[in-house]
Amino acid sequence: MEPLAAIAVCVGKGIPQDGLRAELTSRQRKFRKLGFVVPGFRSSMRLLTCYRPVPQYSSMRNILVRGFMGFLLSGSPLLVSAVEPVLPDPFTAMDGTRVRTAAAWQSGRRGELLELFRREVYGRAPVERPVDLASEVTDITTGMMDGAATRKLVRITWSGPNGNGGMNLIIFVPTASKKPAACLLFICNREPKNIDPTRKEQSEFWPAEAIIARGYATATFIVGDVAPDANDGNSSGVHATFDPKGDARAADAWGTLAAWAWGASRAVDYLVTDPDLDPKRVAVAGHSRAGKSALWCGAQDERVALTISNNSGCGGAAVARGTTGETVAVINQKFPHWFNANYKRWNNREVEMPVDQHQLLALCAPRLVYVASATEDANADPAAEFRACVEASPVWSLFNRTGLAAKVMPSPGQPIHDGRVGYHLRAGEHNLTEADWKLFMDYTDQHLR
Repeated sequence: MEPLAAIAVCVGKGIPQDGLRAELTSRQRKFRKLGFVVPGFRSSMRLLTCYRPVPQYSSMRNILVRGFMGFLLSGSPLLVSAVEPVLPDPFTAMDGTRVRTAAAWQSGRRGELLELFRREVYGRAPVERPVDLASEVTDITTGMMDGAATRKLVRITWSGPNGNGGMNLIIFVPTASKKPAACLLFICNREPKNIDPTRKEQSEFWPAEAIIARGYATATFIVGDVAPDANDGNSSGVHATFDPKGDARAADAWGTLAAWAWGASRAVDYLVTDPDLDPKRVAVAGHSRAGKSALWCGAQDERVALTISNNSGCGGAAVARGTTGETVAVINQKFPHWFNANYKRWNNREVEMPVDQHQLLALCAPRLVYVASATEDANADPAAEFRACVEASPVWSLFNRTGLAAKVMPSPGQPIHDGRVGYHLRAGEHNLTEADWKLFMDYTDQHLR
């Protein structure tokens, strides 16, 4: 997609064009210093009569409307600028060559991008699957959910140089399934009551009954089993078990989000062995901070057939360059334990980062990835999340597949489900609702049934 900075100019009567030229030129210089591509003065003036919005930003139309309405109401000249920053090219390898085939992507560029994200964003796990990883089914209860499901409780354990650890996995399998079921694994970053294994307490955050009714199995775990969501210097949970003891943490050492992604892969280790589940139809889903971890898990773990990210924003599905939501500096200040230390180098320097989040989505190709936004979730910046989907999609063409099947941001309730990249915008605030889950399962019906 051609980088474009669309500049709309509303000119009041009697305003000299030279004065407007000076103001516009000043703004152009500022944007260019930040790495944006900005049209020249004459091109910008032509946009008065032939404005063409950047396709993925329906919000830019609103910017223009506000600009012209402001002029009509106040009679004052306004200058409204809407810019699209240039993003790193997924296809350009570090040696400058261009990736043109699926084989070149899989054997070269994919590994380069994974390494960049490990080094600069999420951090490097000191171990993948521990050699002594073990899973024990501690309970099987039939007749759950009025006979619709069987519940399994699984204890997954591991050990490292500094001790032992483990996580509890809750699984519900549909009783009516006549073949191994597809499974939706959910990374739960809220209180345990949201995933009550007894089902005495039910939450739309994880609507297990609705998932079972659609014919899918579902599994979940609490992130705190793997690593606490606490600014403790990444000194507990799996960090305490596996990190070198007594040494200062490396700048690329894994943060909390990477630990949760690691935990999701350990859950997948069990799920692909369960005879009631289809190992080729495992999805991983997460909301907000756990949505970031779901994406990092899906990017790395090619056993994940579908990765679902809900309202994940900065460090998740939203591109960092040009966002109007949470920035790298803000998220590092609020949650310094989430990412590695190197990520803090990019505070207020997003345009200099060697990667951006559209490339994280692209790492899921040719598998399925789904991004969900909410209209009132300004912090996550739905436009930046949608742009990541648009900019990642050309990578699927290497595999003769369609990524996102649209380039214009949809209205709420108008999901985009036809391609290997799915998207929906829900009306409402930052949350994970049963309405979101319904659309996730609609997409899964279409592509993984």
